[in-house]
Amino acid sequence: MSTSITSLQSALQGLPPDASEAIVSSNFSFVLLQALGFEPQEIFPEYDTGGGGITDKAARKTIDNDIFLHTKSNPNLLLELKGKEVNLDRGTPSYLKAVIQLKKQLLGFNCESAQWGIITNSSHIQLFRKHGKVIFPASQCLVLNFDNIDEVVNSIGRKIEEANRALTVTIYNNKGGVGKTTTTVNLAGILTLLGKKVLLIDFDLNQQDLTKALGVSVSKGEVKKALTDKHTELTSVISPCTYFHKKSQRSFTFDIIPADSELENESTKSDDALQALMQLHTLHRKLNLARQEYDYILIDASPNWRFISQLAVYSADVVLMPTKHNNLFSLENAATAIKKFIPEIQESKKDGSPIALPIFFNGENITESQREIAQKEINKIVDTARREKERFNLLPYFYPKYTSAKKDLHIHEVPSYANIAGAAFSRIPAVYRDSYAREYYKSLAKEYFIQ
Repeated sequence: MSTSITSLQSALQGLPPDASEAIVSSNFSFVLLQALGFEPQEIFPEYDTGGGGITDKAARKTIDNDIFLHTKSNPNLLLELKGKEVNLDRGTPSYLKAVIQLKKQLLGFNCESAQWGIITNSSHIQLFRKHGKVIFPASQCLVLNFDNIDEVVNSIGRKIEEANRALTVTIYNNKGGVGKTTTTVNLAGILTLLGKKVLLIDFDLNQQDLTKALGVSVSKGEVKKALTDKHTELTSVISPCTYFHKKSQRSFTFDIIPADSELENESTKSDDALQALMQLHTLHRKLNLARQEYDYILIDASPNWRFISQLAVYSADVVLMPTKHNNLFSLENAATAIKKFIPEIQESKKDGSPIALPIFFNGENITESQREIAQKEINKIVDTARREKERFNLLPYFYPKYTSAKKDLHIHEVPSYANIAGAAFSRIPAVYRDSYAREYYKSLAKEYFIQ
């Protein structure tokens, strides 16, 4: 770090208890950014994000003669500041407002290069990671004080310096038959067509649909060994899947870690058998190498909330939840995952992740009246969550475009799911042979992942 701990402590100690945003900016923010390794010429104040508003500070390391203060191009980190009087305790209205503000800034067209965002009022600080279009917590919202500021800022600095290349996405719903595997396979296919390096993991130990759909052999204990033996890397059990794309006359490859027969046998006994082999963080830890080698890691999880599904969700940065408009249970189970299961994992993981992405309909073509019926059911689920003790707001997960300015009841959906799912029988992702499927999944990737 270029700034000493003493200066960080001094800057914090020198702030009045009611320091305004302007005082936090002038007396604390530059010291904080320098402690994170940025020199004065690498910091630009009041940066126009391009459609996302003005952020208080933007920063980027100098690249050859490209000095950020002069060129103001390709920021790497945005800093959104608040006054000490603003309550940034997690879940408070002012905290949620600050997070939404930072996310809009990170998605500005001048900030496509930005990978990090920070909110702070000098009493609290939280780091966010941006991967393409996805923004998720890289730390909890942490309290800052004289005694811990060195440790907290150093930990944030290490996260920035040791950034993972991959975004890890677990495809999960507690209800089966909603197209998790179809989504996983075709999302991998379209991301590969878009030039991304992708790894799939079949963690639905009993059904093993992902492995079967790709015509890959089930592992005979090799995956189990890689997960449980500290001397064996998980990357050693990867199998490539290569396909020829007629339109472009090119071959495309993504990789898979297949289902494992020995783990399947263990999972049929009880969770105790699996917990004797692995801990909740085992898969997450074993993916450390892969996170530096791939752009996306997609995990197909079991449709339950047993230990094996918990490992898959724990490993994720974000959770993508397909549902069906005509299956009330898939909608209710998605709501339960958002309200209960994912927060349980966040509590164990202690870095703010994973977060749930908005749900989407993954079903057959539907009429307008069917869509209205589904939305009525969703509205009941949303209203029930509001009335519960925790007062959970599900609107952003079911209607992500719904705001006070624009009441858009829009859910991303897959039409003609059955046509796309049918491609599984040919052991080839539909996106490689069907232009309709290709355009849909390109839309899905851009809706959720690609900026």
